[in-house]
Amino acid sequence: MRSQTTRLEAFSDGVFAIAITLLILEIRVPHVDHGLWAGLLALWPSYVAFLMSFVVILIEWVNHHELLRMVRRVNYPFLFANGLLLLTITFLPFPTAVLAAYLGTSEAQTAVAFYCATFAFNALVWNVLFSTIVRGRLLNHEVSAETIANVRRAYIVGPLVYLLATALAFVQPVLGLVVNVSLWIVWIRLGYRSVIDQ
Repeated sequence: MRSQTTRLEAFSDGVFAIAITLLILEIRVPHVDHGLWAGLLALWPSYVAFLMSFVVILIEWVNHHELLRMVRRVNYPFLFANGLLLLTITFLPFPTAVLAAYLGTSEAQTAVAFYCATFAFNALVWNVLFSTIVRGRLLNHEVSAETIANVRRAYIVGPLVYLLATALAFVQPVLGLVVNVSLWIVWIRLGYRSVIDQ
């Protein structure tokens, strides 16, 4: 059974690695006639978009790793639910590129809303994945009901906050991004290890 989860994790790790690497392709060498520093500084939207997406993909990779530590076996629904999650991960470089291209323009509202909405869908898929795991009774027997409830609670909050960030983006793009980033705290503090390490 462990070999099944190992293969799944190895495949998923590869997808995460590719997605996080593709982010840097958006930052291109500036071609300027007057002042390289000015050209580099003008790329600030690309730096912001790269940093935000890099951090969130990193956090999601860590959470995915921790989630799989709770799983004792896999089944078909779990494999496809995990594949759906990986689809959202591989899509992330595109809204990141859109954010980088339009953050400093009059279309910033739409760019930020699209970016935040992408994470709202991504967060919904995390719910699908975890529900598939729980319904399929794929969790280790040591995982307590309290841990399951804590993870579910965090996963429910995620899409709601991302939807709020999407709505705020149409009013104030910067505020939408701030709300988006605030969820990093939730994902970093999510206690997958509380049972496994006891």
